[in-house]
Amino acid sequence: MSGAFRIPGAGRFKQAKTARFSFDGQSYAGIEGDTLASALLANGVHLVGRSFKYHRPRGILSAGAEEPNALVEIKRDAARKTPNVRATVQELYDGLDAQSQNRWPSLSFDVGAVNDIASPLFSAGFYYKTFMWPKAAWKSLYEPKIRAAAGLGVSPDQPDPDHYSSRYAHCDVLVLGGGAAGIAAALAAAETGVRVILADEQAEFGGSLRFESGAKIDGQDGFAWAQGAVAKLAAMDNVRVLSRTTAFGYYAQNFVALVERVSDHLKAPGHDLARERLWQVRAKRVVLASGAIERHMVFADNDRPGIMLAGAARTYLNHYGVAVGKNVGVYTANDSAYAAAIDLKKAGVNVAAIVDLRDNPTGPVIDEARALGIEINFGRAVIRAGGKLRVSSMTVQPKNGGGERTIPVDAILMSAGWTPSVHLFSQSRGKVAFNDETKRFVPGTYAQDCVSVGACNGTDGLSATVDEAYAAGAKAAKDAGAKTAKGTKPKVDASESWSRGMLGAAPGAGPDTTVKAFVDFQNDVTAKDIRQAVHEGMRSIEHVKRFTTNGMATDQGKTSNMHGLAIAAEMLGKPIPEVGLTTFRAPYTPVTFGAIVSHARGPLFDPTRKTAIHPWAEAQGAVFEDVGQWKRAWYFPKAGEDMHAAVDRECVAVRKTAGLFDASTLGKIEVVGPDAAKFMELLYTNPWEKLEPGRCRYGIMLREDGFIYDDGVVGRLAPDRFHVTTTTGGAPRVMNHMEDYLQTEFPHLNVWLTSITEQWAVIAVQGPKSRDIIAPLVEGIDMSDEALPHMSVREGKICGVPTRLFRMSFTGERGFEVNVPADYGQAVWEALWAEGQKHGAAAYGTEAMHVLRAEKGYIIVGQDTDGTVTPNDAGLDWAVGKKKTDFVGIRGLTRPDLVAKGRKQLVGLKTKDPKVVLEEGAQIVADPKQAIPMKMIGHVTSSYWSENCGRSIALALVAGGRDRMGETLYVPMPNGVIEVEITGMVFFDETGGRLNG
Repeated sequence: MSGAFRIPGAGRFKQAKTARFSFDGQSYAGIEGDTLASALLANGVHLVGRSFKYHRPRGILSAGAEEPNALVEIKRDAARKTPNVRATVQELYDGLDAQSQNRWPSLSFDVGAVNDIASPLFSAGFYYKTFMWPKAAWKSLYEPKIRAAAGLGVSPDQPDPDHYSSRYAHCDVLVLGGGAAGIAAALAAAETGVRVILADEQAEFGGSLRFESGAKIDGQDGFAWAQGAVAKLAAMDNVRVLSRTTAFGYYAQNFVALVERVSDHLKAPGHDLARERLWQVRAKRVVLASGAIERHMVFADNDRPGIMLAGAARTYLNHYGVAVGKNVGVYTANDSAYAAAIDLKKAGVNVAAIVDLRDNPTGPVIDEARALGIEINFGRAVIRAGGKLRVSSMTVQPKNGGGERTIPVDAILMSAGWTPSVHLFSQSRGKVAFNDETKRFVPGTYAQDCVSVGACNGTDGLSATVDEAYAAGAKAAKDAGAKTAKGTKPKVDASESWSRGMLGAAPGAGPDTTVKAFVDFQNDVTAKDIRQAVHEGMRSIEHVKRFTTNGMATDQGKTSNMHGLAIAAEMLGKPIPEVGLTTFRAPYTPVTFGAIVSHARGPLFDPTRKTAIHPWAEAQGAVFEDVGQWKRAWYFPKAGEDMHAAVDRECVAVRKTAGLFDASTLGKIEVVGPDAAKFMELLYTNPWEKLEPGRCRYGIMLREDGFIYDDGVVGRLAPDRFHVTTTTGGAPRVMNHMEDYLQTEFPHLNVWLTSITEQWAVIAVQGPKSRDIIAPLVEGIDMSDEALPHMSVREGKICGVPTRLFRMSFTGERGFEVNVPADYGQAVWEALWAEGQKHGAAAYGTEAMHVLRAEKGYIIVGQDTDGTVTPNDAGLDWAVGKKKTDFVGIRGLTRPDLVAKGRKQLVGLKTKDPKVVLEEGAQIVADPKQAIPMKMIGHVTSSYWSENCGRSIALALVAGGRDRMGETLYVPMPNGVIEVEITGMVFFDETGGRLNG
């Protein structure tokens, strides 16, 4: 047996196998094809959880992704525990183990329910007004208790053993939603031959056709037509069909993120099978067919287990063959609930009464309900529900007041109407419009190449939906490049139609009552909470949302937003559109970290990039450091050396003879095209038009606000070609910065940008003997100072392979940077190393590089700048073209605060005790004896021991620094105050003569 409430002959899984499962340790039987929710209901289980704040008993409300109550933990083993899984979405498999959440010691007896009794203390916004005193109690008492009580489920405490996958896909037409509208649109597009992707979150396509018993298309039952149409689509070479796939984010330029549940429905997934797959799809056109979500009725105690949406009850009956009760009451302001009552009555379930808030509505479904002998009460309201762990009755009263009547029931089906699902449309940055006639928000102004069809577009009726969707699919295909259409539009033979309904609170949840009439089930937000928010001064719906937490739970207010909005509008005395609508943000439904992270965890969390010379450095015993994603040789210790000794030796070797340094990680971008020089003029502060081919220039890149963004040496290889270097960590953002401006601000320029960072290995050879080391290996390049002066670049060969040879220096010594194709990087390095050994050269790492550049006062962007430093602050005014009329950041440089006196400027520091090395980041003060908190006037940006200088050296940003030359300042440290003297930034070879050896 699969449950006492399973109706023989009903549903679509009549031949399905039995699947055993457990809930809170109790064993039950369901059938394959069930969701956990339908299987629990088949066994008469309605109590599935406790609410977040009041710990009230909660039952299953819906049959889909909008479910706010039935959140459970699914456990396969100790490491595979997933909290907050919607029972309405989780497919049943044999052996499934589910646990309820947010209760102790048990679901039926929860100590936390005391909060319900104390609810006056936890009214809306209570967290803004409490826990203020005593102040000391916040850290030791309030915060720990609040954090312990937060959340519903318990996070897994073991590493996730499953694996996840990701796919990128491009298509001409992406159809989101697999109901009648989505299928019709997909058919129309697919039949033209364009590439189509059809995705739906359910295991079976069909949407509302899963429960609409009166729908017929092309002579078939609506659901059967849907299965046949999807099978036809799946068989087409140009179509990809994705079930169990939720579109959770709609981003710029028709980029849509979807997550596919690959194996959560399987009893024993294979180890080679991903648990979930992230799809990142770029589409030429998107068709949104996301349907509509049924609203509940807002009345007293409308959260009792056994009270659910009428459409959900109908889904459980017609799709899963499950009756949600044996004596059912219906409360509605909409025709669709009548269809649920009729289907249940025909299935042998007693319908105690239909309570309709409307006065004397008419229509075929009302006539049919009356003909079946169902009691109908017009103009009446359910003012409260009886029961505790399960609803037991509904109390009915004329909506304008009068005598009460209590009707025994074991379930209440409710429907206040249907809300178009505009979430994805809103995420696309489209603007919704309010239809005053139907009282609903529908898509208005489109921001991207998409179209909404069917219920999400406010279209009523199956025939109108199919017509609209088919036309939209055909048009989307045509707009995407299709030439001809040859399909046949599906014909709707019979359908169901309903619209209208009500918004806000029904009678019995009025402003003069203190009852709990729930608007947001998961966050325990009631109608009176919304009213209280308005009463306390909240006028914007966004403020009401945050004050009450309405719509802020995991369901994102799918069933509650419109009711909350209507109640607030009523209190404010304004039309709903004037009050506004809250923002729909991604994700549409919760997405696991596993799906987003995919393979990027453990060793793959961040890609490790290694240069072509890395194996040689590793073999030489180099110690590496992480710089961005790169592994860089930090220093090369010899036997018995610590880091300081190794760095001192490397620095001295570079100054005395020569050193070899792997600079391959520097960002490299090739700027090519007839307008390359014009582009460089706009992106950098320096002039470039007159730079001759074969020469180099140090360039500074600014943001719009005038602050330094990046720097590097740029070589002009030809009139239309520049070789641009960037900082190691800045390469991706500089490339993005350039591409952004080229595409959005300067699209008229004929320029191409190419990242060549990994194409070229770079070997810096620095020191007095650098030319002697390189010259024997170079072919076709005159190495004399006259032919190859400082800041020059030539193309030729080295060791028989192509090279771009730069004469440049980041040490202040005669220097060269040898660029060779990365495949030859290690071979050329080894040749240079062998030549270098004849002259006593040393390999040096990044730490020595930092010391050597600091000795010469060369800055490192991101270390000596902090995002608020201008060229003038850094002493680099000389690198700003004085005659230039335009470049990115030129206006920012003229802002009053950027030219004001007293700005922090980069200067050198020498400690009075030359053996004391300052800590980087240490704060600087003018008077160490001032009261705490002291006035900080600067901080240390770079600090090292310099063996070449025989003392410590440092760079610092100090307020008015250049006007303080020779002044003594102080660096307060835990072990005492350190005296420092402001100096120039150059500590070694102040005249610069060593650049030429």
